[in-house]
Amino acid sequence: MSDAKGKAPRKPYLWEALLSLGVLIAVMAVGIAVFEADAHIPLLIGAGFAALMAMRLGYKWGDIEKAMFGGIYHVLQAIIILFVIGIIIGVWMTAGVVPTMIYYGLNILSPRTFLVATLLICSVTSVAIGTSWGTAGTIGVALMGVAIGLGINPALAAGAVVSGAYFGDKLSPLSDTTNLAAAMAGTDLFTHIKFMLRSTIPVYLIVVIIYVVMGINAGASDASFAGIEVIQGGIADTFNISPFLLIPPLVVIALVAMKVPAIPGIFIGVVLGGIFGAIFQGNNLGDIMGAAYGGFASDTGIEVVDELLSKGGLEGIMFAVSLIILAMMFGGIMEKTGQLEVVVSKAVKGFKSVTAFVGATMFTSVASNIAIPDQYIAIVVPGRMFSPEYKNRGLHPKMCSNAIDSAGTVTSPLVPWNTCGIAMATFLGVSTIEYLPFAFFNLLGPIAVVVMTGLGLLTVKRSKDTASIIGYDAKEEASRE
Repeated sequence: MSDAKGKAPRKPYLWEALLSLGVLIAVMAVGIAVFEADAHIPLLIGAGFAALMAMRLGYKWGDIEKAMFGGIYHVLQAIIILFVIGIIIGVWMTAGVVPTMIYYGLNILSPRTFLVATLLICSVTSVAIGTSWGTAGTIGVALMGVAIGLGINPALAAGAVVSGAYFGDKLSPLSDTTNLAAAMAGTDLFTHIKFMLRSTIPVYLIVVIIYVVMGINAGASDASFAGIEVIQGGIADTFNISPFLLIPPLVVIALVAMKVPAIPGIFIGVVLGGIFGAIFQGNNLGDIMGAAYGGFASDTGIEVVDELLSKGGLEGIMFAVSLIILAMMFGGIMEKTGQLEVVVSKAVKGFKSVTAFVGATMFTSVASNIAIPDQYIAIVVPGRMFSPEYKNRGLHPKMCSNAIDSAGTVTSPLVPWNTCGIAMATFLGVSTIEYLPFAFFNLLGPIAVVVMTGLGLLTVKRSKDTASIIGYDAKEEASRE
């Protein structure tokens, strides 16, 4: 970017970049914590201040607009996925698909087994389909309904859903972030996945134990069986419950597992939901289109049931979409003007030990998730910055891919204004801050990588064969660009 006279804007000083970040954090903190406002206006104010700082650096308004547009363009696919998930929730609600899943779930699950079962169900689903958003927006929604029926703390239930959903997002060969991390580090996909298992499996087993123990306590609190019967009765009075209504979610999981892209795969689920709704609930086209846009509005007269089932629709997802757009306006400016880069480069300068270097890589991913709130940026930025240095230090590139995937992917839903944090809170009906303490897989994963690296368990030197692989990958990446 440059002005009309060809004079290039200068690089930001550290204090200027820190001021942009500081203003955003301060405004967000005051707006949300003090005034209990939504994050939209604080994000807009932060983007406005970042734009003023960009002007100070010599950028013209046209350049700043392009930076904002670029940030928004980066998440257009995510926005479309949000649209489709909002539609599928509304259609599956009015078709009785989600109510059927809740109804049967209340029969099968118990307070003692719910948390660990939720973790396992979401883990298997996310590994199969490779998307945390698709998992949380379909299976996760139904499990949250079951949690309410069983008297489980919704924040705790949401933490289990998020933990399972991001287990697959991190490890599935179908996950775009898993593939992206391997590509940015310069290693092959399955080498990357196999290496991640060293730290991921121990963490996962610890998380299973935590949820088992917490489930025992949940069981001891005695969920109201009368309340469960009320919910099941309300659902049964409103919908025709049938095991055939489980076909649409099973088809969606199968399609995405067969490498059908997420958007068309989920949209097929919308179509199936409409067809099954017409067959089992007598819905007409107007009912389906109304639920697709405005969501399903339950009117059973039973407050807990109506609150549980009144969800979904394109209209309902616009809150999250607008928040993502505003977040990426800020993120686009921070990326294009180099404000994030100067903060990160100063913060990680001088780390000599392997452990400190891996920690610096992961810190960069977390900082990217906070400052430029999107998990793809949290993988790309540290990948670009650190992968050459891993090679220079004689370290295997899978150490880099493990660091950026273990930090960039799993911490993204823990940031309230990150695209992933917004999506999870929207799907599950629980704020990011509420479920954050219970998303144990996401919290413990990055810590385990640093600790195990310090113990020498994740330190691997680069061999001659690896060097040739790195060179090949670099040429392939260059040819794609």
